[in-house]
This record gives sequence, C-alpha cells and structure tokens, in this order.
Amino acid sequence: MHMSGETRVKAKLAMSVRRRPNFRISISLEYVKLGYCYLVTHLLKLALIPLTAMLFVEATRTDPNDLLQVWLLLKYNLLAVFTLSGLLVVGCIFHFFTRPRPVYLVDYTCYKPPVFLETGFEEFLSHSKLIGFNNSSLEFQRKILERSGLSEHTHVSEAVKCVPPRPTMLNARTEAEQVMFGALDNLFAATGVKPKDIDILIVNCSLFSPTPSLSAMIINKYKLRSNIKSYNLSGMGCSASVISINLANDLLQVHRNSYAIVVSTENITQNWYFGNRKSMLIPNCLFRVGGAAILLSNWRSDRCHPRGLQQGLSMCVSGAG
Repeated sequence: MHMSGETRVKAKLAMSVRRRPNFRISISLEYVKLGYCYLVTHLLKLALIPLTAMLFVEATRTDPNDLLQVWLLLKYNLLAVFTLSGLLVVGCIFHFFTRPRPVYLVDYTCYKPPVFLETGFEEFLSHSKLIGFNNSSLEFQRKILERSGLSEHTHVSEAVKCVPPRPTMLNARTEAEQVMFGALDNLFAATGVKPKDIDILIVNCSLFSPTPSLSAMIINKYKLRSNIKSYNLSGMGCSASVISINLANDLLQVHRNSYAIVVSTENITQNWYFGNRKSMLIPNCLFRVGGAAILLSNWRSDRCHPRGLQQGLSMCVSGAG
C-alpha cells in the first residue's frame, strides 16, 4: 500500500513536530532549579518570616495585664532570665560566625593582543583559503562570521596566523603566557596590589591543560607566596568562568582578609580545525585570542571600592553531553 505525496509530507511534518524539543518544559525546569537554589541559600531567612508574623499577631492580641504578669514572673525567676539571655547571646554569636561574608569585586582587566594579530573577516577567509579549505567550507565560515556578532577587530594567535600554521605545544604555551601575563600586569598596575598579597589563585582554560599547569606558570612568573591556594580548572566548557567565580566566592567565605585572583582564558593554537567538516568549523569562527583577570577581596577596606559588591552565586547548570 503506497502513500500519496500529500500524506508523506504530513507524516514527515508530524515526525518533525514530535522530534522537536519542548522548550516550555525545559524553561519550567530551569525556573524550578533556580527556585530550589534560592530556597536552599535563604532557607533560614525564609523560615523566620512566618515566625515573625506569628509573634506579631500574638503581640497585637496580648492584653497589657498579661505583659505585666510575664514581667513579674521573670522578675522573680532569675534562672529563666539568664537562660533566655544566654540563648540570645549564643544565637547572635552563631549568626555572626555563620553568615556569608561579603565579597568585593576590586577590579578586572582584559588582555588586548598586539595590532599585528588583528584579523578581519576578509583576511580570515583569505587565510583559510591559503590553508586549504574548499569553497563550501569557506562560504559556510563566511555565513557564521556574518551572524556571529564578532567585530572586524578580533585577533588570532601568531601560530594560527602563520602560513602554514604552527600548532605546537611551545606556541600554545607562548599564547597562554602572553594572554595571562598581559592581563595580570594590567590588573596589578590598575589596583596597586602586590603579587605577594594574593592568597588564592584560580585559572580556567578548557582546551589547554599543560604540565606544569597554567596556575604554576603564573606562580613562577610573579613569585607568589609558597602557601598560596591555587586551582587550575580545565575541560568545563563555557561555564568555566562562572564556576571559577563561584569557587573564589566559596574560598573567600572560609579564608578571612584575603585576595583572590581569577584568570579566565581560552587557547586556540592547538585547537584550530583544518578539515572541511562544517560542524567542526564553528569554533574556528567564534574563538579568538583573549582573557581576563579578576581581583576579588573580602577585606572590609575594599567595601567602598567603586566596583562594589560581588554577590554570592547560586548556580544551576544543565547540559547535554
């Protein structure tokens, strides 16, 4: 039994509708996750709201004679007075030591590569043609560039700009050093903070994780303290920067009077795709050379800094492998 052309079209449309993801469900789940994170973070404060309301209602119903009786009872019962006072003092001390400490964003700086690494759209496509991409891949990259939102003043690494490219480990380390050290030099110059004052160092770079690590390179370059708490995060994709900030915030809750630096970058030297598979060409069009260095602090002297307060993060990450 053969289906007509119209029936086949309807069947294909029905199958495409069934395969299409239900964005309403995903958005609803995202709001549920955000609500759960907010509930867990502010559980104690939310629990105090109904208790305060109940106390207020009972206070409005209380007769002045009842208050006088309570006063006389406490006056002649010193044990109850001392017990309530002790509980109040313990509660205040517990709240003082368990409350989240404010974390301040002191400053941040970005790395700007040298002018000779600047690559516009036409130069990028000409370079891709010299490397050996076919016409179909070049046209695909042109469309991605036009719709990407990138400007004509982005930069690629020196190893990628060479013809032929030189994606070696040495060149990848050189790119990482230029980006990280350039951003950190600007940060130390802008804030006046000395490298020896840094207590926490967090570096995130998803695609490049050498040995010695990127954080070790920074420690060796700036002669940071021997007891510095350093973390090197890799393989976490586009959420790595948010995870790094959240980690710095958590560490600053534990370590009093400390400075934390977060360095966020990506490395493209060894991760440039030279084939013609279109799905693999998208990172070539979107990723460029760049990085940022962020200085966070929990010193009270930094609370009047113009950058202001960095609120605690409640992060819910969902993704598909």
